[in-house]
Amino acid sequence: MSKVCEICGKKPLYGHTISHAHNLSNRRWIPNLQHVHVTKKGKRTTISVCSSCMKAGKLENLN
Repeated sequence: MSKVCEICGKKPLYGHTISHAHNLSNRRWIPNLQHVHVTKKGKRTTISVCSSCMKAGKLENLN
């Protein structure tokens, strides 16, 4: 399963963790996705939604 928000399309970001000695190691920032039950077009489905979309109330506009 991909780690993408189905409402806003937010995905993981890639970058480096930089130590004090400026050593680089790869890391990624993953969005805070939650699985939510939603009624979409008369059917109940489960979608992955980031917490910022849930706080903004974007789930109520899916119908």
